[in-house]
Amino acid sequence: MNEFRLPSSMKEEEKQTLLSQLENLIEQTYNVEREYIALTNSYNQLQGLVNQIIETLPNALWVLNEEGSVFLLNSEAKSINGLLDYLDFDAEEQEIPFEERHYLVKTSRKESKTIITATDITEQKRKERLASMGQMAAHLAHEIRNPIGSIALLVSSLSKRVVPKNQPIVEEIRRALFRVERIITSTLLYSKGVKPHFSPIPLAKLEKECRLAVRSYSYTKRIRFHYRFPDDTVVGDFGLLALALQNLIFNAIDAIEESEEETGEVTLSTEISDDSVRFVVHDSGIPFENPNRLFEAFHTTKTKGHGLGLVLTRQIVEAHGGKIAFEENPKRFVLSLPKERPL
Repeated sequence: MNEFRLPSSMKEEEKQTLLSQLENLIEQTYNVEREYIALTNSYNQLQGLVNQIIETLPNALWVLNEEGSVFLLNSEAKSINGLLDYLDFDAEEQEIPFEERHYLVKTSRKESKTIITATDITEQKRKERLASMGQMAAHLAHEIRNPIGSIALLVSSLSKRVVPKNQPIVEEIRRALFRVERIITSTLLYSKGVKPHFSPIPLAKLEKECRLAVRSYSYTKRIRFHYRFPDDTVVGDFGLLALALQNLIFNAIDAIEESEEETGEVTLSTEISDDSVRFVVHDSGIPFENPNRLFEAFHTTKTKGHGLGLVLTRQIVEAHGGKIAFEENPKRFVLSLPKERPL
């Protein structure tokens, strides 16, 4: 590299001045470089902070350039990026169904940028739908209850007059009425809410009520029932607990009815400890298709049922301060209740 030399014609004073100016220029260049590096670091930190902020948002977020290309988006937006294809960009607010979910999409503009947010409202829509279905079902249940009562009285009267060979037909009508009455009771109870009235209940009384209910239930296969209730008591609402256990027994019967086997078994056992009571219902029927949706109201995959039995059972158990669990292997429901009245 050639050495920089000042012209020999320059005076010493001029040389010193020029060198001083060069040093200042070099120093300023270094300062500019340091400021540029600091500014770049600050920008990167700010960009990182912005990215962290948009990533913490529960909603999907897109920021579009003037020509419509994506300028910025978060991971929520990346997971449903195809949603933009269904968007009406002229609408400030809209609901869009996408991949079995529902989204509330809002669009706003800031200078040359378009800001789009999408909120998953699937659960909200489901609750609204369930509330609407519950209101409608409760209304229908009220309307149906009176004629069903009249039919039940007529069947009772018919049972005393019918010839013996037709008695099985009357009994089958009674079983059908029993099912309808349970649907009405469950629907009204679900719509009004579960409010237990606590009192000591002999377990033998619960067993007797379950046996009577099974006799009134209609099924076609040979099913063996095993009841294992010790001589003890539990504090709770007799009618509600009986309904909860019967729901699980009937659910077990239906699962056996839909299986390929001609016979089946249902076991209802009780386990007592110092402070809790566990009811365990086991059956040999078909497994559940989707265990995650067992306690979803009005959802059922059975040919029988209205989708409220397990939901109502869980409400009853929780109203007693207990818990319900489903175990797949072996297939069984476990109801855990406090032995005394919950505080």
